[in-house]
Amino acid sequence: MDGSSKAALMNGADIIVDHLVRRKVPYLFGLCGHGITGFMDAAFKAQNRIRTVSTHHEQTAGHMADAYYKVRGEPVATFTSCGPGSANLVVALAAAMMDSSAFLAITGNVPTGQFNRGPFQETGRHFQGDFPSVVRPYVKRSFQPTRADMVPLAITQAWDQLTAGRPGPVNLDVPLNVFVEETSYTPSDAPSRMINGAPGNPAELSAALDLLLGAKQPVIIAGQGVIIGHACDALLAFAERTGIPVVTSPNGKGAIPDRHALAFGATGRNGAYAANDATRNADVILAIGFSFDDRATSAWLDGYTLSIPPSRLIQIDIDPSEIGRNYPAEYGILGDAKASLEFLTEAARPRLNAGRSIAPWIARLEKGRAVWREYQGGLAQSDQMPLRPERLMQALSRAIPENAVVASDVGVHHNWIIQLMDTLRPRHLIHSWGFAAMGFATSGILGAKLAAPDRPCVAVVGDGSFLMTPHALATAVEYDIPVVWVVWNNNGFCSIRDIQHGMFGGRELATAFELQRSGELYSPDFAMMAKSYGVPAHRVTHAGEVEDAIQTAIKANRPYLVEVPVDRDIRPIGTGSWDLPPLPNPEPNFLKALAARGISL
Repeated sequence: MDGSSKAALMNGADIIVDHLVRRKVPYLFGLCGHGITGFMDAAFKAQNRIRTVSTHHEQTAGHMADAYYKVRGEPVATFTSCGPGSANLVVALAAAMMDSSAFLAITGNVPTGQFNRGPFQETGRHFQGDFPSVVRPYVKRSFQPTRADMVPLAITQAWDQLTAGRPGPVNLDVPLNVFVEETSYTPSDAPSRMINGAPGNPAELSAALDLLLGAKQPVIIAGQGVIIGHACDALLAFAERTGIPVVTSPNGKGAIPDRHALAFGATGRNGAYAANDATRNADVILAIGFSFDDRATSAWLDGYTLSIPPSRLIQIDIDPSEIGRNYPAEYGILGDAKASLEFLTEAARPRLNAGRSIAPWIARLEKGRAVWREYQGGLAQSDQMPLRPERLMQALSRAIPENAVVASDVGVHHNWIIQLMDTLRPRHLIHSWGFAAMGFATSGILGAKLAAPDRPCVAVVGDGSFLMTPHALATAVEYDIPVVWVVWNNNGFCSIRDIQHGMFGGRELATAFELQRSGELYSPDFAMMAKSYGVPAHRVTHAGEVEDAIQTAIKANRPYLVEVPVDRDIRPIGTGSWDLPPLPNPEPNFLKALAARGISL
């Protein structure tokens, strides 16, 4: 591990760490255990080249690695032990897999000489040392070298798999003896053999462009693939050249700045009015890196977010399994988002028709956007306590610097963030979307800060999600990671409480945090809890102090918690829907709310 390329005898753990160092991986996030001690010894010997951050739960390590990739676009590695250690990582692996986020999960296993003997913490009822079967649905690939001489190929292939094509987590499961046994190893600094970046078929792109430029009501839907594929500048260039309006999936927020003249918000159940209006009334849709998931499409209910057909769909994606999966594509084009958009931008230059006008279409969407902002802005003026959610969202937008990273945890507050947070750049907002793992932001904000040390990092977390992984505060203090948690306290799992009220006649069970003897709402003293960890904290008691409290927390440049009581009975306004068959789907109520307030569209 001296930087030479000559063959040498090295143990399996040193080979893995050497490979990570050569790939310029700065961090290892994980938790100790007997099955991973061989790897930890290698990390100890390399600690001047790769930093180890020890967490208090394996889920936190995984969320940190997930968030690191979401912010920086570069993978890091986690380490966990056999049995419960690696089992605790599964939630974070699943969250990363569903969001196309990459990290290398190095898991320890029992020694191969003890396979099939039922040793301490072996997963082996049906197959020896069988942790790879535990994570099979949640990783792109699992590698299990059972001899030291298998490690060099396994780590090389595992690392290459992380970002090849559609990114995702990869598992390297290593028995304890393989970590410490030696083999001949020739270090290599050769780049990954996996290369992305090819545009879609030029003939299909050209034909699709003709269809799009001939449309009277076109729209572009930018999904998370635009962000992952570093295609945001290319998207903006294409939109500005053609004048076509852009909406995003919730997971694609940031692909275009929300304050851009051609940006009309996120689609779906909790989308902005103009976004859903644009997609359900478009005659031609160009979707890029968008999986058409249920929450982004109003659960595929016709006429709420999408009407395909009669809308004609052009779909560009790097993953062939996504093309045509949920909607028929007139042009289904397999290709890299950035390269395809660059091709379209250049090809559009000579084809733009001076007589073509989509001005009436743009004017309609601009009106919808203005009315949406007027409606939400009026509600944000309230000074009631507990706060209206709109008021807290306004405070967050005013108090958090524009260069910050905001991580949203899972809960009803997440719906408000999708609706009302202006996302100004790629990776400005990160969240757990597909798997919706509670605890993601509470823990992941630490990884976000390590990925962006010069940017303020703020996690907006519900009281329910915060209580999933509060031990992240201890890690922040131990490693001096200056992040802010804003705890949105509404005394319960209120996104599920809202479903109970909307679909089961108001009957609720196990979703409110309350004292069983009296029915009184209950909440831990989050500020006191934080202080017990050594984290300064403040509980907001009146609306006028919210902005100052958040700004003070950010300026402190140390771990800091702000607790904000929020009205649990105010629900996000609906411009789309969501379906849980056979229960009836809720109808959008935004237009009725407008009429009630005397606002015309």
